[in-house]
Amino acid sequence: MELKATKEYEGISVPQTMKLLTSSAEGLTDSEIQKRTARFGYNETTEKLPNPLLEFLSLYWGPMPWLLELAMLLSYFMGHYLELFIIFALLTINAIISFWHLNTSRKSLELLKTKLAIKAEVLRNGKWVVKPSRELVPGDIISIGLGDFVPADAKIISSREISVDQSVLTGESLPVSLGLSVLIYAGSIIKQGKAECIVLNTGANTYFGRTGELVKLARPVSHQEKIMMQIVKYTMYMGIAALILVIIDAMLVHTTILSILTLALIFLMGAIPVALPTVFAVVLAVGAMELANKGVLVTRLNAIEDAASIEIICLDKTGTITQNKLSIAEIVTLSNLSQNEVAMLAALASQEDSKDPIDLAIIEYAKKNGVFEVEGYRQVSFTPFDPSIKRTEAVIEQGSERFRVIKGAPQVIMALCSKSDDAVRSRANEYIAKLSKLGYRILCVAKSETGNLNDLKLAGLLSLADPPMPDSKAMIEELKSHGIKVKMLTGDNIAIATEIARQVSIGDRIIRREDLKALGKDEQTKILEEHDGVAEIYPEDKYEIVRLLQSRGYIVGMTGDGVNDSPALKQAEVGIAVSNSTDVAKAAASIVLTEPGISVITSAIKTSRQIYQRMLTWVINKIIKVIQFIGLLVLGFLIMQKILLTTLGMVLLVFANDFVTMLLATDNVKDTSNPNIWNVKNITLASLAIALLMIVEGIIAIIVGLYYFRLDFPQLQTFTMLLFVFTSQFRIFVVRERRRFYSSLPGKGLITAGVATLSGFAILGIYGIIVPAVTPHAVIFLIVFSALFTLGLDWPKFYIFKKAGL
Repeated sequence: MELKATKEYEGISVPQTMKLLTSSAEGLTDSEIQKRTARFGYNETTEKLPNPLLEFLSLYWGPMPWLLELAMLLSYFMGHYLELFIIFALLTINAIISFWHLNTSRKSLELLKTKLAIKAEVLRNGKWVVKPSRELVPGDIISIGLGDFVPADAKIISSREISVDQSVLTGESLPVSLGLSVLIYAGSIIKQGKAECIVLNTGANTYFGRTGELVKLARPVSHQEKIMMQIVKYTMYMGIAALILVIIDAMLVHTTILSILTLALIFLMGAIPVALPTVFAVVLAVGAMELANKGVLVTRLNAIEDAASIEIICLDKTGTITQNKLSIAEIVTLSNLSQNEVAMLAALASQEDSKDPIDLAIIEYAKKNGVFEVEGYRQVSFTPFDPSIKRTEAVIEQGSERFRVIKGAPQVIMALCSKSDDAVRSRANEYIAKLSKLGYRILCVAKSETGNLNDLKLAGLLSLADPPMPDSKAMIEELKSHGIKVKMLTGDNIAIATEIARQVSIGDRIIRREDLKALGKDEQTKILEEHDGVAEIYPEDKYEIVRLLQSRGYIVGMTGDGVNDSPALKQAEVGIAVSNSTDVAKAAASIVLTEPGISVITSAIKTSRQIYQRMLTWVINKIIKVIQFIGLLVLGFLIMQKILLTTLGMVLLVFANDFVTMLLATDNVKDTSNPNIWNVKNITLASLAIALLMIVEGIIAIIVGLYYFRLDFPQLQTFTMLLFVFTSQFRIFVVRERRRFYSSLPGKGLITAGVATLSGFAILGIYGIIVPAVTPHAVIFLIVFSALFTLGLDWPKFYIFKKAGL
């Protein structure tokens, strides 16, 4: 078998194509699949990964490594070769840590990518099975339907016409209709209908050279990262302003150029967050894996952060709030037909192949009651459910005569039955109101008179029950307790929507979408804010509702599962594709659920808020550290005309502070009861207040070192370095908790790193390893003093954070 280019199959008939690809109506066998996979490879485009060695070496290049490399250069010219070696060792340790976490993050994302892989329904060994699309080979027979991505280039071999969206490939926005023997390309989306196809080309051999993938490894700059960089920018400005002041003073007293350069380097290293990229990589990778273990797959990493700020969540009713397991609860006849005859008509206007849950519920009922596939009736044509017309219909042949059966939303079907008796309409409306109040979904069935397909008359009503998930009420109440407004969006009748919303504690203030359309945008938005949900909406209305809420400044979450939900899922800050969503919905969403119900949504929000708290701790700690560092060094230089910290001391300090704080990614934290919105002004002011107290702490310690322990200047530099290291470790334990520091136990990694850092630097200071030694009494004093003073700041910190709303 020799492959042709996809376009070459255009004029070839279906039987000839089957012959060329040596396929059959039974599909391929397992042995043939193995041969073709070995020959043609998997149905995927291989991602070119960077050379590991070059990727590792690239970690020595960039603004932050340049600072350390400049320090190495200065050390070389000053003859401090030991410092040069230590700085290089620390730079290498940083590169190893970053490289390891980079690979861990990539593996985490690859795992998520595997879990979100597109599936395909394929005919193998004469049986239809579901396989990952990467396992498809040329010659496979596949079935594609509403909402599916086309997984490979193929030719349609069934006679049904389908509607296909090829905009991602051709740029043409309108769907096109395709029929028997027409080519269909990988990456297209099925908008309507169902068809069987034979696979022509896979992977890199497809016409467009790629297949649709749901997970993008590229991570856009997140909202939180922008906030972090904004804060870092301001701390840099603070450092530069202080540096200018010190340089002017240094020039007045004729300090050497080398000393000024050393001073500049120390100031910049203190202000720039060397570990920021690694911190983000670790936090997001840990968060993604935590969520994956809870049944939440993240397709856009910054959605983990955005979920912490959700203020309003719009929940799709069916399949999210309710079980989406429909069954016929009651049949009401509106003519001289029996209940079984009404059920038979509804079954005639249904198809198992459509996989529509309503069709399947009706067919299941009809089978149980022996009225399915009744002899003498043949379905001539079938139009599957379309959200824009809210009905299905079929033309049925009985002997030599034909009639038309339609079923769908009562208001739609009754409008088509113009000749129905008023008494019948009145009776139908009474039953619809009664059954809707009980939370049933109502379908109306109508049948045409023989010989006139448009002469429709009401036949009966079907009530379908779709009860709430067992955990819906508790989870919605939990979402509300976390400060999130919950709004239900449904295409159902307002009476059903109100009853379901009441049962699950959303509220009973439900409005019809039609009642909003005549109003101005401001008035629509105000009403949306005041109500608990919107009923009788079309899928495309969800997009407008999300936009209206966002226009008020809300951070919006949105759930969905269908093709037409994708615009709303993309528009929302956090689009959530529920379990059993179409491929298109998964592609549009930023979070995909693998388990049914709302509990996984609350887990995602809680985890996101915990991640926010970890990053908030990092930000507060960073701002305090920079202000404390700059304040003490500026005061020390202005008073003593000397730099209180050596270049090596600064490098050790950066390593001790910035890289230990990476372990905040695994710290034990509690999620908050309200959405997390970044307030840079309050965060900065609160951090400034605590930093000023820590400057006072540093001044006291340095005075004790000078006048009580009588340290010479090299020893004082070691003493100052130890002061910064010790206060930094204790400060992390204070600021990591917004309440009292003892309200929760820190993570094991954070405790271990803190103890190791305190012990390691104490030994380094006492024994004079690579730095001038200080007395054991001075080191013990610093540890005790730092612990008592820094932990004592917990009392003013509590009130400062409370006042700042952190």
